[in-house]
Amino acid sequence: MTDSIQPTPNTLSKNAKPKTSFAILGAISVSHLLNDMIQSLILAIYPMLQGEFNLSFVQIGMITLTYQLTASLFQPLIGYYTDKHPQPYSLPIGMGFTLSGLLLLAFATNFPTVLIAAALVGTGSSVFHPESSRVARMASGGRHGLAQSIFQVGGNFGSSLGPLLAALIIAPYGKGNVAWFSLAALLAIVVLLQISKWYKSQNRVAKSKPQSTVVQTLPRKTVIASISILLILIFSKYFYLASISSYYTFYLIDKFGISVQNAQFHLFAFLFAVAAGTIIGGPLGDKIGRKYVIWGSILGVSPFTLLLPYASLYWTGVLTVIIGVILASAFSAILVYAQELIPGKIGMVSGLFFGFAFGMGGLGAAVLGYVADLTSIESVYHLCAFLPLLGIVTALLPNINQNSKKP
Repeated sequence: MTDSIQPTPNTLSKNAKPKTSFAILGAISVSHLLNDMIQSLILAIYPMLQGEFNLSFVQIGMITLTYQLTASLFQPLIGYYTDKHPQPYSLPIGMGFTLSGLLLLAFATNFPTVLIAAALVGTGSSVFHPESSRVARMASGGRHGLAQSIFQVGGNFGSSLGPLLAALIIAPYGKGNVAWFSLAALLAIVVLLQISKWYKSQNRVAKSKPQSTVVQTLPRKTVIASISILLILIFSKYFYLASISSYYTFYLIDKFGISVQNAQFHLFAFLFAVAAGTIIGGPLGDKIGRKYVIWGSILGVSPFTLLLPYASLYWTGVLTVIIGVILASAFSAILVYAQELIPGKIGMVSGLFFGFAFGMGGLGAAVLGYVADLTSIESVYHLCAFLPLLGIVTALLPNINQNSKKP
């Protein structure tokens, strides 16, 4: 692998147009797949954990909150630090945290141990996402939306595999079988070691070139207002996603009386649709403008979310697939738009948005779990149906130069 992706500095010229490194993008996408597949196992085995430890919906939400907080709080700090001091080998180290959490979860005997395991997996995620997003941009060759979509689709496809593998491997045989997925973490470490070598060599090439000055083209107030709007959109998107990723299986079981295994297959269908939708947003944003993709993705999904609570089992499955495809196209466009708002701060911006997304997902899981305990699981979907209407604030975003090739 390394022979095909090592740079050749002597062949580069100052005016040479950078090429998209699909080998690196493919490798970082596969790593993202493995990372998020492992993380999604926690969500997928919630019904098993609830039965084994007699958990309330609030405690289920606390598991997600613990994971998401550790995954979110450290990300902007790590991104800010690595913008100034790149750490190529932080990627496999972060996966080591994920591996430790996975093994602890497999052999957990009480609820506090489950929380510690979730925290370790979250810590691994907080290291992985800012640096891997930076790698994707480095390998983009200027096609930033495409690169982020390739990177993101691996993670979303991995998230969709978690419930499927949980249904096939864990549900029939018990929680201890989670330990088998440590092999996926080990494979990810091997792939990330190869990426780290490429990342390190890219840093050497960058240091040998004259350093260009990064120019902020928009007024500071405009940038702050735009980032605030993007964070509102992230709140809308990930609060809604939390309602499905954490409680969709419970909703289907409670409303339609289907089995846990059948419910996990439905969750897989939704998460697979999210993976499919992810690959659309980035390249489409490169072509027509990221603002239009953001607008269509967040606000455009609202008619389907408003219909969902009233649908039959069949149409629930159909609507959640449509929702997954449309809603998923937003994140790559939002992230690249934010990176272009604050040039030269790739790690910090990536860490802020990944971290805020995870934090909103965790907070959403906890809040919605509380709502479900107070009322019913169905009321969660009636309430969340209105969240995508916040997409209207996209109209306030400025039009920026999306064709900038600055890294």
